[in-house]
Amino acid sequence: MVKICCIGAGYVGGPTMAVIALKCPKIEVAVVDISVSRIAAWNGDQLPIYEPGLEDVVKQCRGRNLFFSTDIEKHVAEADIVFVSVNTPTKTQGLGAGKAADLTYWESAARMIANVSKSNKIVVEKSTVPVKTAEAIEKILTHNSREIKYQILSNPEFLAEGTAIQDLFNPDRVLIGGRETPEGQKAIQALKDVYAHWVPEDRIITTNLWSAELSKLAANAFLAQRISSVNAMSALCEATGADVTQVSHAIGKDTRIGPRFLNSSVGFGGSCFQKDILNLVYICECNGLTEVANYWKQVIKVNDYQKNRFVNRIVSSMFNTVSGKKIAILGFAFKKDTGDTRETPAIDVCKGLLGDKAKLSIYDPQVTEDQIQRDLSMKRFDWDHPIHLQPMSPPASKQVSVVWDAYQAAKDAHGVCILTEWDEFKTLDYQKIFDNMRKPAYIFDGRNILDVEKLREIGFIVYSIGKPLDPWHKDTLAVA
Repeated sequence: MVKICCIGAGYVGGPTMAVIALKCPKIEVAVVDISVSRIAAWNGDQLPIYEPGLEDVVKQCRGRNLFFSTDIEKHVAEADIVFVSVNTPTKTQGLGAGKAADLTYWESAARMIANVSKSNKIVVEKSTVPVKTAEAIEKILTHNSREIKYQILSNPEFLAEGTAIQDLFNPDRVLIGGRETPEGQKAIQALKDVYAHWVPEDRIITTNLWSAELSKLAANAFLAQRISSVNAMSALCEATGADVTQVSHAIGKDTRIGPRFLNSSVGFGGSCFQKDILNLVYICECNGLTEVANYWKQVIKVNDYQKNRFVNRIVSSMFNTVSGKKIAILGFAFKKDTGDTRETPAIDVCKGLLGDKAKLSIYDPQVTEDQIQRDLSMKRFDWDHPIHLQPMSPPASKQVSVVWDAYQAAKDAHGVCILTEWDEFKTLDYQKIFDNMRKPAYIFDGRNILDVEKLREIGFIVYSIGKPLDPWHKDTLAVA
């Protein structure tokens, strides 16, 4: 029986290995992690991450050919193929701080693999890593090999949170990069054989190592660039009276452009986009490509601008102050159908409002109070370190309350902000919400999911990103 081990039981490792176990019943799959609590959750009734369909897949395989364990060395030693899906945070100090990826955890994993291995292994990069990481890992393994042979493959994930299981079941493509040597090609084929259990052969793309590593960064950079492009247009739409939804629909009908990732919002989030673009910027700078680096920097700048613009619009609408005013925040996750809050735009919006001394009442159907309080207290990039190295849970902020009902969040509030596009927010009783709010009552739709005209008929003063401004907002100060 082929044995696979995945180091790292997070958003990538857990779901990916669960689907491999389901689709390949004759392969034994072990997911290992140093976090005792995380492994306990994977083995329990409440999985550590929320992803539609994941629980069903795990329960079908767990204990049969899918195992979650903290005995890392044992499972790595026994494995034929070792996936490495550890954190690659942005460096916060030293060379490349604020842009370069910190490969501390990757290097540690590589050294551990070299120490415990007693047989030849295929080592697969599953984390998003800088170009040429494979070369560094290869050197560590080779110089500590004790005559054991390793082949390094790059197999980046292209999952979208909220649809990860469907993405794994029916991927656009599976990308495998390896050395262009007979041994490298044999390793590629071995991994290809795993995916071929359910992925059509024409969707399994093979490349050299560096192309595979760069393709992941490039894919995320291109997607983020589309979001920043339409968000830049949303600011112009508000200034001119155009409607960004209509503009997006019109340009999306061009087959060369297409409609996806053209929804204007308060900004992009998630664990990859910003981190990967910063990484790309650093790689460009290291290779003397200043103009290329500056181009990708602008994608991040526009995203930050969009979040700042949203906060400024809220403050300026409310007579230029939100001090002491209750603001309801509906949605904290970076997108619907996930509990993930990494780099969610809600963090910056909330911090901006707290900086003006607002009182926040936050509701999200999948994010816990502890996670929200942690996110609002953490420094930038702290979130991407293993949980045991993150700051301990802080005392609850007196300015922030977390509730489990949208109506409670909005009760006696001056304004309501929609920051995640959860479906339930589209069908709330907004008349009831209006009746229980302070007047004038404001709604700031950061996801363009609400019927603006109906809300205005109820009596709300509505701001929806990229939509024509109503007279109230036209009369407030211009925001940058």
